[in-house]
Order: sequence, then structure tokens, then C-alpha cells
Amino acid sequence: MICNLCPRHCNALRTGNLGEGICRMGTLPEVARAARHMWEEPCISGTKGSGTVFFNGCALGCVFCQNAPISHGSLAGRRFTPAALSELFTRVEGLGVHNLNLVNPTHFAPAILEALRIRKPRVPVVWNSSGYETPAMIRATAGLVDVFLPDLKYAKASTAQALANAPDYYPVALEAIAAMCALTGAPHYDAEGMLLRGTLVRHLVLPLRVDESITILQAIAEKLPKGTPVSLMRQYTPIMGTGLPGLDRRLTAREYARAKEAMQALALEGYLQAKDAATAAFTPAFMDAESVRLFEGL
Repeated sequence: MICNLCPRHCNALRTGNLGEGICRMGTLPEVARAARHMWEEPCISGTKGSGTVFFNGCALGCVFCQNAPISHGSLAGRRFTPAALSELFTRVEGLGVHNLNLVNPTHFAPAILEALRIRKPRVPVVWNSSGYETPAMIRATAGLVDVFLPDLKYAKASTAQALANAPDYYPVALEAIAAMCALTGAPHYDAEGMLLRGTLVRHLVLPLRVDESITILQAIAEKLPKGTPVSLMRQYTPIMGTGLPGLDRRLTAREYARAKEAMQALALEGYLQAKDAATAAFTPAFMDAESVRLFEGL
């Protein structure tokens, strides 16, 4: 295929196993982890965990990505046909988790949506992405995806250029997230507080960039539907080497407090994150024994 799935519009050739675009992936989904995950927001992980499926490659490619071994291409995963991927989804659901959580799915969307059409899980399907999507891509998930869990990362074009080579990130992601909210409607929870349908926006506060965080929180309050929940994260960890200012250290308590105060002043609903989340210990294990067991025979 000649690919223009994401906002980069690479117009790149992608075959089943090979890709010439920014994501560096072919069209067959490549998976590096499929397992129960306990460290998402409370309404996603709950008490039974979220059934995460981590896809290799990325159309955004942030320089500080905590999933760099798979998003930046140094660790290969297992390739799946849509039929085999559908069976993997069934196996993940069989772990007894609250939902099926598709992590970084956009560049494999056609095959993933085909897998969901083969069999729609009985638990909510979560589309967990960078936010760097097109409204057309979001609309294509109608009837197959129940929950959107997008990032809203950068407000300044200069920051998005420096950290992800995507100066158009902010307007593009904001438009895509608005499309997600329109598709899911207001958040709907079950009796245990688990999110069954809706859009939950994540924002990671970055060192030396709290002013951008405040701009993003204001945009959520002003441009997205009232009641859109927010997860204000403080887990930035300098895993990858970069010489960019501030990215060689963790977020300070004062920086996070400024962002938290802005969120509270705007009366945004959602979640705050504890300081102890800023550690590499929360980075998922890829191609681990648990995942490989689920891959067997597929």
C-alpha cells in the first residue's frame, strides 16, 4: 500500500513486512507485548488490570519515549495477520481483564480494525495513542472502539519540532481528540468506576515546559466537551540520552504543582499522578515470557 494513514502523509510504500514511512513498519501488525497491565489510570486498570497489546513502531517518535525499544525499532516483535491478531485479542480478553487496550495502534489501523471486525471483544476496546491522528482515522473506528486514551503532548510548534519532528502536532492532535470526544460522547462508567465508553486525555508534564502544560489544560477546558477527564502525569523519566534542556532530569515537585494548580483552577475532572511513578521500573517488559506464551501457535 501507499500509506497516508497518519498526519505525516508519508505517501510511503508499505508491504506486509517492510515499510518506508516514518513508522518504519509494514502493514502486518507487529506486537511486542500482550499482557495484563496494572499501571494505567484507575478507571482503566481497576482491580483486574488492563489487557494491553503493545505495537511496534510509531508515527510520532518522541525523543524521550519510555517504550523506545519498540517505538524506535531496536527490538523486534511478532507479526500477526488480522485473523491471528483477532485470536490474540481473544486470548488477552481471556486473562479476565477490564478491557482490551491497544497501545500505539494508528499505523496498523486497517489490520487492527479488520481483526476487531472478525470478533469484537465483550470488554471495552481502548485506543491508546499519541493523539497524532486524523479525524478520518478516528471515524473509521466507529462501532469497534469504545474508549479513546490519547496523549495531548505539546502546545508549541518549536517543542513539537524539537521533540518529535512534528511542528503541526498541537492543532492536529486537538482536532483528532475533538473527533474522539464526538464519537464516544460523554464518559460512561460502570458501577465499579471503570470507563466503558468515552475519551480520557493524558498529558505528561515535561521539565522546563510547564507553561505549555497550562496552555494544554486551558485548551481542554475551552475546546473539548465539558466533563472530558484528564490524566495529568508526572512520570517523565530521562531514559533516552538527549541534550535538550531539562530532559536530562525528572520533573520537580514545584513544576508539577504549577500544572496541578492550573488543572484544579480550571475545574477539570480526572487524575493526578504520584511522584513514585517517575521511575524506569514502570516501563513495560517487551517480548517477555508472559507475552510469548500468549503468542504461541498464532
